[in-house]
Amino acid sequence: MQMYNIEDYGAVRDSGIPATRAIADAIEAAGRDGGGTVYIPAGTFVSGAILLRSHIELNLSPGAVLSFSTDPADYPVVESRWEGVRQQVYASCIYGKDLVNVSVTGSGTLEGNGGPWWELFRKRRQELEHPRPKLISFDSCTRVTLKDVTLLNSPSWTVNPINCSNVTVDNVSILNPSDSPNTDGINPESCSNVRISNCNIDVGDDCIAIKAGTEDTRERIPCENITITNCTMIHGHGGVVLGSEMSGDIRNVAISNCIFKQTDRGIRMKSRRGRGGIIEDIRISNLVMDNVLCPFTMNLYYFCGPRGKEKYVWDKNPYPVTAGTPCFRRIHFANITARNVHAAAGFLYGLAEQYVAEVTFTNVDISMAADATPGQPDMMTGIEDMQRRGFYLGNVRDVQFQQVTVENHEGPAFYIENGEAVELLNCQSRNTVRPEQLEARVAIAAADLNAGGQAEAL
Repeated sequence: MQMYNIEDYGAVRDSGIPATRAIADAIEAAGRDGGGTVYIPAGTFVSGAILLRSHIELNLSPGAVLSFSTDPADYPVVESRWEGVRQQVYASCIYGKDLVNVSVTGSGTLEGNGGPWWELFRKRRQELEHPRPKLISFDSCTRVTLKDVTLLNSPSWTVNPINCSNVTVDNVSILNPSDSPNTDGINPESCSNVRISNCNIDVGDDCIAIKAGTEDTRERIPCENITITNCTMIHGHGGVVLGSEMSGDIRNVAISNCIFKQTDRGIRMKSRRGRGGIIEDIRISNLVMDNVLCPFTMNLYYFCGPRGKEKYVWDKNPYPVTAGTPCFRRIHFANITARNVHAAAGFLYGLAEQYVAEVTFTNVDISMAADATPGQPDMMTGIEDMQRRGFYLGNVRDVQFQQVTVENHEGPAFYIENGEAVELLNCQSRNTVRPEQLEARVAIAAADLNAGGQAEAL
């Protein structure tokens, strides 16, 4: 494959002189020739938005840094999704639409210089005419590959393929400050056949978030056939998150062999009335978590986002089931260890009219932190801060716990509110904070409770 070195097109390393035009000329030359590798040599090159073409590999050599401009004028306005809705946005630092066979590779670095963008968002967001750029986003592309690169300080979401198919993200390092706003790591949105592996993600929002549009998204396109494996997740609001944008459905997801450290939540699923869509056929196995707020959450009363504070979102009375009623079902966890958990071992809360259903936990070992910090396991009106609680379940059906251990918890290891067919097999409560209370809690949770019923169990 032919190589197109940006220095041959006028880029000057370590000069501070923008290389935007030189990079665009190299991409154009490669495009005229039917494709090739646009090569970024060692050194620092300043650039505005880079618009890729089909059959182009953007390759960063070891020691190469693409340092992106903080001037909105350097980012053309394009139509793409922002938080699930099609609108005018600033093009991402690296962007492409309707492309085939496009790659960003190499051991170099993309520096997003997000600081000024974050400050505009925090203090003067009205001065931004359009939403902040993402670091990398491809829209409606086929065969997308990101491999080996380091991604730093993204202005907003770091990697966001939208309506793409056959996406590979491998051996990518993403580092954004833990307090940087909305700097999610990898967010496949309405994509199919996505493989995320061997990545290290340390960010200020969700590490990986799988999305499929909101109720305001015209196209209802699922996000499906997703594998996530051999990754480490640090900080962030969630390790792997599904939703709350799920109106097009999220299905067929396998998550395995990952480490979560100091993420607020581990595996998090969230939505609310009005969103619609289904999360289903999710398999999660071989995880280790440490110092997390809550390892597992499924929340159908999530209130963030437009209209999230309206009564139909927080009302715990049953509503009619419609196309706008979201559903979580067929979700399975196995072979998971969580240590130094702060708020609760797990939080599953379905809608009064649409229970979370068909969930299993097998061979799961959870130990609460001795110095636990109180917190809310998820964002839902009416839930108070929790500390060292066990599993908290509300509006659930067909849930099975097998060989699940909860250690050093306060109160019951399993608390069920409005549960049907909840089964505990070979589960244990160990070294609880109040051992004198355990003898009174050896009864297994009652199954098939009627509406409004409550039960506590070991």
